[in-house]
Amino acid sequence: MTSPSVDSPQPTRKALVVRGGWQGHQPVTITDLFLPFLRSRGFVVETADTLEVYEDAALLAATDLVVQCWTMGEITPQQSESLSAAVRAGTGLAGWHGGIVDSFRGDLGYQLLTGGQFLMHPPEFRDYEVRLAPEYTDHPVTAGLGDFRVRTEQYWLATDPLNDTLATTVFAAGDERERPVDMPVVWTRTWGAGRVFVSAIGHKPDDFNVAEIRMITERGLLWASR
Repeated sequence: MTSPSVDSPQPTRKALVVRGGWQGHQPVTITDLFLPFLRSRGFVVETADTLEVYEDAALLAATDLVVQCWTMGEITPQQSESLSAAVRAGTGLAGWHGGIVDSFRGDLGYQLLTGGQFLMHPPEFRDYEVRLAPEYTDHPVTAGLGDFRVRTEQYWLATDPLNDTLATTVFAAGDERERPVDMPVVWTRTWGAGRVFVSAIGHKPDDFNVAEIRMITERGLLWASR
């Protein structure tokens, strides 16, 4: 597979990787998978293990991309509003799985920023197909890719209709639901001058051994960046 021009080296930019919260999602181990990639694409990378970093408006304004992997936890109103304001002003925000859509469940402003909220997943890992949206075949995040399969958690989400949904999965009809449901898996959105990228896949490190997931995530980071 070859990546489109979004993967080409860029002038030096700044990425801030904010990681913590519930340790079951291995925030350090998994974000570490992407630090060499970001550096190879011209980013100076800083990591933070506290949400207090979101209180530093000057730092956020100087940051081109925030990569967040922080499952559950609590964010203060000041931190949430500061992050939202930075993205609205042009800072990019990107993340995957519970590190971005199972964060700060009590903060509605944060959920409006990301465009989605985790609600549940069926027990255990599942084999399922991820289908790329035909109307976005030329999107820089998914261009040139095809449908693929994964074995991991399958997220049921509440999502914003303003999202550009790039990929979906099907929850089959059964005891829990009377008909099949198409569920978003990957989306992008804008928030003022900023861009937001979200992928629901990334519970465990080997999820990113799937070539399509690794490529979609890397492209999503670049797409979201200022």
